[in-house]
Amino acid sequence: MSATTDRSVEGVIAARKAAGSGALIGYLPVGFPDLRTSIEAAVALAENGVDVIELGLPYSDPVMDGPVIQAATLTALNGGFRLSHGFEAVAEITARTDVPVLLMTYWNPVMQYGVERFADDLLAAGGAGLITPDLIPDEAEPWLAASARTGLDRVFLAAPTSTDARLRQAVEQSRGFVYAVSTMGITGARSDVDVAAKTLVARLRSAGATSACVGLGISTPEQVREVLGYADGAIVGSSLVKALADGGVPAVAAAAKVLASGCTLS
Repeated sequence: MSATTDRSVEGVIAARKAAGSGALIGYLPVGFPDLRTSIEAAVALAENGVDVIELGLPYSDPVMDGPVIQAATLTALNGGFRLSHGFEAVAEITARTDVPVLLMTYWNPVMQYGVERFADDLLAAGGAGLITPDLIPDEAEPWLAASARTGLDRVFLAAPTSTDARLRQAVEQSRGFVYAVSTMGITGARSDVDVAAKTLVARLRSAGATSACVGLGISTPEQVREVLGYADGAIVGSSLVKALADGGVPAVAAAAKVLASGCTLS
């Protein structure tokens, strides 16, 4: 790999687009089924075609997560997960792979930890930035300041119900990509990706988005291919978590490889 290759989230997505495809973003929670296995599983994603890793910090009230991820989160919390484990996981994963790692976290743990301290520790661990599902840009000033200082990415969500003004705000303040929520409701694999996603990405383009990735409900390579026909990245979570729960690291590696086959658009 060239030393000049851009390994930022935005750079990786842009490179995949330039190659005629799009990025596969894979989600797994830290600490499920235990910390060591969660690290090995994330590395397996990187080794089997996942372009960006979204590492979820377990939270006691995961209001946006579906039953598979909620169950995994509960297992991690019951197993003694601590926020410091998140930084530990990021540090080891980024030491073993050059795939960028974003933390997905609800905002309260960041505030409790201290926004500036969180940003510094994430940067020191080699993390790329944060996905903050319950934080809107006009309430994010402390994070906007901390991420500006550290250069960390900030990924805000956009929903089909978002106003044009809200979409513009998400586009202007996001760095890395804008997370397009394809359905209103909680995450979880679905048999069809909501058609609302395509309309939402078109609206984000109109608002100036150059990198929009679709999540919530993608579980097959066919759905990955469908999403990459109009978006810059496809985000997969529940189906990978289920594979890990059912068959451990070998199963999640195999699932990632199958999903990555959907990144070939031809």
